[in-house]
Amino acid sequence: MFALYKKELSAFFSSLIGYLTIIVFLLMTGLMLWVFRTSFNLLDYKYAGLDGLFLLGPFLYLFLIPAITMRMFAEEKRNGTMELLLTKPLSELTIVVAKFLAGLTLVVISLLPTLVYYWAVYRLGDPVGNIDTGSVVGSYIGLVFLGAAFIAIGLFSSSLTNNQIVAFIIAAMLCAFCYLGFESLYQLMHGQFALLLRSLGLQSHYESISRGVIDTRDIIYFLSVIVFFIMLTRMVLQSRKWKK
Repeated sequence: MFALYKKELSAFFSSLIGYLTIIVFLLMTGLMLWVFRTSFNLLDYKYAGLDGLFLLGPFLYLFLIPAITMRMFAEEKRNGTMELLLTKPLSELTIVVAKFLAGLTLVVISLLPTLVYYWAVYRLGDPVGNIDTGSVVGSYIGLVFLGAAFIAIGLFSSSLTNNQIVAFIIAAMLCAFCYLGFESLYQLMHGQFALLLRSLGLQSHYESISRGVIDTRDIIYFLSVIVFFIMLTRMVLQSRKWKK
């Protein structure tokens, strides 16, 4: 599995995909947080915090992560290397997990440079260090879990087709629905059923972790979503054998 993980990771950085993902994420967050006069601008916020980054991050990942995952299985199918990969002494689950971990590594790498934003806000605070570090740590953890969920959804989407563009569209729509769809339904309804619907969405649990309180229910939820889509992807790969 480790060999496949390294192969996937090197594939990201041997092409433009890995570099573009990191550059676009950092460029967009940097411009929105420090340059453009928007509601995300930290200098105009008059409060020592990174709320803008953690509000903006999920929406960037809605497009960037499907761009990462769209080629993972779709390209293997299009090039005819999927059958070769399945003949190796690797289970379908091992293949999926290796690709998932490679994608997650890229997400973590894209987040590491944003620690500079934390240092800058920490130094700009009045007094110095006047920032809710617990909330920032929780938000980073939430963003990693959210990215992991999007990667699992993207892998499933890529396994459904041999066309990367189709895989991107499916992944972007599924990620958007899982993150925004249940929240939108919650806004239209009332009562306990509305709260239940909201609890099924990614946004509710992401916002809960972002408050700085790591609740085991939120962790279990994210892990359940990740495992669910990984197992769906495994079933799609296994179905190729059933057809044969």
